[in-house]
Amino acid sequence: MNRLRTTGVYLSLLALMFFSAIECPSFAAKKDKKQPLLPVPSQVLSHNDSLRYRYIFIEASRQQNAGNFAAAYELLSRCIAIDSTAAEAYFMQSSYLTMLHQDTLALRSLEKAAMLRPNNSTYQERLAQQFIGMGNYAKAIDVFERLAKAQPDRSDVLNMLVQLYNQQKEYDKMLNAINRLEAVEGENEQFEMARMNVYEQMGDQKNAYRTLKSLADSHPNDLSYSIMLGNWLMHNDKQQEAFKLFSDALKTEPDNSYAQSSMYDYYRSAGQDSLANTMKERILLGKNTPVNNRIQFLRQAIQEHEQQGGDSGQVISLLDRMQEVLPKDTNLAIMRVAYYTLKKMPEDSINNALVQLLELSPDNGGARFQLIQNKWKHQDWATVDSLSELGMLYNPDEMAFYYFSGLARYYQNNENGALESFQKGTAEINSKSDPKIVSDFYAIMGDIYHTKGERERAYAAYDSCLQWKPDHYITLNNYAYYLSLDKVNLKRAEEMSARTVKAEPKNGTYLDTYAWILYQENRYEEAKIYIDQALQNMNDSLGNAAILEHAGDIYLKTGDLEGAVKNWQMAIDKGGQAAALKKKIKRYSKQK
Repeated sequence: MNRLRTTGVYLSLLALMFFSAIECPSFAAKKDKKQPLLPVPSQVLSHNDSLRYRYIFIEASRQQNAGNFAAAYELLSRCIAIDSTAAEAYFMQSSYLTMLHQDTLALRSLEKAAMLRPNNSTYQERLAQQFIGMGNYAKAIDVFERLAKAQPDRSDVLNMLVQLYNQQKEYDKMLNAINRLEAVEGENEQFEMARMNVYEQMGDQKNAYRTLKSLADSHPNDLSYSIMLGNWLMHNDKQQEAFKLFSDALKTEPDNSYAQSSMYDYYRSAGQDSLANTMKERILLGKNTPVNNRIQFLRQAIQEHEQQGGDSGQVISLLDRMQEVLPKDTNLAIMRVAYYTLKKMPEDSINNALVQLLELSPDNGGARFQLIQNKWKHQDWATVDSLSELGMLYNPDEMAFYYFSGLARYYQNNENGALESFQKGTAEINSKSDPKIVSDFYAIMGDIYHTKGERERAYAAYDSCLQWKPDHYITLNNYAYYLSLDKVNLKRAEEMSARTVKAEPKNGTYLDTYAWILYQENRYEEAKIYIDQALQNMNDSLGNAAILEHAGDIYLKTGDLEGAVKNWQMAIDKGGQAAALKKKIKRYSKQK
């Protein structure tokens, strides 16, 4: 792995990433003095001016709380005109200037407030934050040093100084800040590791070694320090000394994964590939290897194998041996699925791996989705339904499982079962549910209710669908068409259908629906325009017999008997209801 293992430990003092820490550090818990709630004018004011100042300042605060920031800013300016040494007015004004992106003026006001109240921690900290936000770390350091001098027990301030000195590469001052921090919090090996980090950055190998050696010697029962020292030696081209430390650690604790992985690194750097592989398998197959270490080494083994272009059979063999040792390791099962998917193994192999994973972790929604998708491609509706039903049990808040179950049952002509799944799913709907899935729930429920002759329930379901997704065009079309068949609310039906035609002007089904609604409204000439467009956009996937029959009825109303008969005959040829259509043809053929 070729990495220096000391890094993770001796950086623990700097665990707060610098740039996240400087965005909005919170020092509130460390305050040792309460700030006054009301302003205290600094310069000697007359009694009347003092009263005026207090009244205006309180009114500025009231306007601020009411959200009237412009008024508050103007009132603060009047406060400053009365008392030019009013720190709190400058401080509040700086916030407004920042909101207006007047950074220079905001900084000037903030500096004024901090200068007037050098002992006010809030002002000093805000000023330091402002400097950090501007990238002026040197001035931020000055402010924090003033704070540290005034309140030497503020470990949060000292921690910021450590980070800022590190950013500025002022390592001597960084060491000094660490020493001061240790004086506040007490001796701790983490401070020693932090010092070592500084020595490393300074290139002071002598002091870095001395510090780490001292830690290892003073903690003889904690092998992590001696192993860490070994890694440091490895990094500094002292392999033999490192090897002795790793060997001694493994004699003391043969299952120490830290020592094992460090020895693995040693063997690799020494070109002893056979021993490295032996150590790698010892780590991977060791029952006491921590989960994270095992998965890390497995990932590395797979990555190295991929880089070398090796046969995937070797990796599969390794996975099999690991599974024999750890038959209930969920992470191992996840890695198998990931590897099979990466290598585009046969679908049956991937499915078997997914089944094994779900046996160990039945609440793994991602694995279940993947398996459902694989089965869906082959229209294995029974298996999709079974998998989805278990998904509803283990992941009851995941709407997609109700959706897959309902659709699988619907495609098996089990309408009651489909309704049951969808109804269970609607009970889980909340404000965070996916509108696409929820709207589909109600859309299909509406279609099923309509098929069952439950018209009111169908319309209620369609209404719910459109509440979640107003542009659900399939529902808009179906709802409009069914209203036209029932000859109710035709105006609304026309509006819904018009939206679908506008969205998809070449969709033959939508054009047919709109034409038929116009027909029901006795607007025959308009209906003919749209039915002709529907005829032009028919394809084999549409219900062409119904479109042709509608065309015949519309042509009849526009006086084109020959065209009507022709369309009815084509409807018969396309599988339409022959008896009814022949009756129409016979009746109107006599009138030609």
